[in-house]
Amino acid sequence: MGTRKLLLAVLLLGIIAPLAASCAPPEEKLETTVNLNLGTEPPTLDPHLATDMASLAVIDGLFWGLTDIDEKTNEAIPELATEWTVSEDGLVWTFQMRDDVWWVHYDPETNKAEKMRKVTAHDVEYGTKRTIDPATGSNYAYVEYIIQNAYAVNTGEPGVTLDSIGVKALDDHTVQFTLEQPAGYFPFIAGMWVNYPLPREVIDEHGDVWTEPGNLWSCGTYMLDTWEHESRIVQVKNPHYYDAKSVSIETVNWAMINDASTALAMYEAGELDSVQPPLADLDRIRADPELSKQLYVLPQLATFYIGFNVNKPPVDNKLVRRALSAAVDRQKLIDTVLKGGQQPAKTFASPGIFGSPALDPDFEGITFDPQQAREWLAEAGYPNGEGFPEMIYMFSAASELQKVAEFIQKQWKDNLGIDVQLASQEWKVYLQTLRMDPPQVWALGWTADYPDENNWVLEVFHPTRGGNNPQWDPEDPAATRFMQVTDAAAAESNPAVRKDLYFEAEKILCEDEAIIIPLVHYTDSWITKPYLERIYPVLGLPHIEKWKVRAH
Repeated sequence: MGTRKLLLAVLLLGIIAPLAASCAPPEEKLETTVNLNLGTEPPTLDPHLATDMASLAVIDGLFWGLTDIDEKTNEAIPELATEWTVSEDGLVWTFQMRDDVWWVHYDPETNKAEKMRKVTAHDVEYGTKRTIDPATGSNYAYVEYIIQNAYAVNTGEPGVTLDSIGVKALDDHTVQFTLEQPAGYFPFIAGMWVNYPLPREVIDEHGDVWTEPGNLWSCGTYMLDTWEHESRIVQVKNPHYYDAKSVSIETVNWAMINDASTALAMYEAGELDSVQPPLADLDRIRADPELSKQLYVLPQLATFYIGFNVNKPPVDNKLVRRALSAAVDRQKLIDTVLKGGQQPAKTFASPGIFGSPALDPDFEGITFDPQQAREWLAEAGYPNGEGFPEMIYMFSAASELQKVAEFIQKQWKDNLGIDVQLASQEWKVYLQTLRMDPPQVWALGWTADYPDENNWVLEVFHPTRGGNNPQWDPEDPAATRFMQVTDAAAAESNPAVRKDLYFEAEKILCEDEAIIIPLVHYTDSWITKPYLERIYPVLGLPHIEKWKVRAH
């Protein structure tokens, strides 16, 4: 989310897309509890280690960032920061912060919430440096490489220390960032979880278990009451939140139901208030006179895709990758499996992202063409699939993703004559495998952290400054050109030039080298009880503090 912001639930857990319900009338009685489903055990509640939406959905209530994203305009707006300025050269950003936000310690045994101290700019400086520090092991640290010396420190260049990183608390409520190059989108990055302020003394005292109930200090709208691993999480309202009187939901109960059918059954039994229904049930829900009124199908700035480990045969051959891409009928996947109004994808970045050529008629990409696919495969040395070696397609263990994997497996069998083995892993293990040694083929989704191609092509696939799950060798000529183009686009101020550069970057990624197979720009399907008034922002996190539960 994202986090890179990885999504188990590109099709399951996307907690984001645009709709805002009106507030309940003042005289109407409101209830104080909401029951939701994370879909899995969150791998972490440490903001600087989080990369997935299950973790971030909970983290969103516990911590505050300098900025937030407006649900209607998708612009950066103040959160911890009250205002910010940028130098004429675009390199120095200065943020003024609120002085009424507290670190609060909550004891689940006594239900006591104690103010500890105020959140300061020093906590932001510590937090940012902690993400960049290689000892932390943040898999999202590459987002920080826009900050001066962050790349050098995170990659262990000799003679460069944490003190040299371009973030500094000027006083208790002023923090300043110095960048490597101008970046008009930096206010979005400043507000991301990798830059959340954290209480150093708690982390120093408790180490890896600082996020457990009873240890954690939080500064957001909610506190952590319960974390029964692999079972449930409970968050309770922070009475010392500066605007606590406006928050009507006092308890958030999170289930961890991996099976979408089970979650739907719980919803229909009244045990959950809002869920993403299984793909197989969408037709039934649309036909049901009551459930159909509770169904919301909402567009996302998000893409579901197949990636390759480009170092492992046979997908170390770009002709094989291109053949696999051309052999997949995206529209049939939507019509027969997903059924959620998704759009076939030929680019990584979705429509609505600045610089994305998704809707550009001049961008061809690789589309469904079985004959071309067979020709590419034959040219790679596997005519009609003959002699094609063993290949594994890995995906996160979830019934919906299993159906997608089986569809892809059949497409490759029918259109190319090859057999592919399917392998699923529990979400936390899956993320670890992707980082360490992914198989030849794997499936993921990406949802925008901010609406700019930099967040997509550079931060996800740049071989040295991005996540680079494909293990793309920076010495490869195509990778070198991709780095040149995305680096230039990140530093460029002319919008037209940036768009041209991103056109080329997407062409390298999705067409020329076929490093990934973009499948669909997706939607989120939700069913929500009539008594729950919630928001579905296109960008950002769920902001449950803004929801209302009417008496029912």
